[in-house]
Amino acid sequence: YPQYSGTTTASIFDQVSAELRTWRVWPGLQLVRDYHNDVNYIDALAGSVSEHWRRHERNHLFLSFHGLPQRCVDAGDPYFDQCKRTAQLLAERLNLKQDEWTMSFQSRFGRLQWIKPYTEEVLRDYGKRGPKRLTVLCPGFAVDCLETLEEIAIRNRADFLTAGGESFEYVSCLNAGDAHVKLFAQLVDGPGYESGSGQWPVANRQ
Repeated sequence: YPQYSGTTTASIFDQVSAELRTWRVWPGLQLVRDYHNDVNYIDALAGSVSEHWRRHERNHLFLSFHGLPQRCVDAGDPYFDQCKRTAQLLAERLNLKQDEWTMSFQSRFGRLQWIKPYTEEVLRDYGKRGPKRLTVLCPGFAVDCLETLEEIAIRNRADFLTAGGESFEYVSCLNAGDAHVKLFAQLVDGPGYESGSGQWPVANRQ
């Protein structure tokens, strides 16, 4: 996961540790906690948006990250701040002004309050009041899935257009693109992050 959360990354670390407790000999491990501000990740995202804009109209950039219950952030989970950092770095890389991009959070469920703003609410409001022409990207997803293709590119697109929006252009996730493969190769090969030294500890979940 590009952005760390105790609900995702740490849960995987837990499962790896549980499995390794059954092994007599442990392999050497280096755990990649996150890469939300990695220069190759930001460049790959910026490249995908720039390539889209070379072939399509340059519209307001709408960034939708997966949501998280607010109580997790209140307990110290860094996910929200890391999403904001990713969005800011991407906007800077694309030379966007503050009013040329938006960040929101999708995929909430249940009765708990989740981190805001909510993607579906912002899109409905934009459909009514603008900006009415959007380029939409889900930077927190490494590959496309139901939450990007069905929730965003189909259902949320329909809601936006029904509310009065004029153009909703979804940019695919990095998927198996060359820039994404290069990013993962460099993550595996060695550190290159402004936030870490390559020795990634397992952060305690709240």
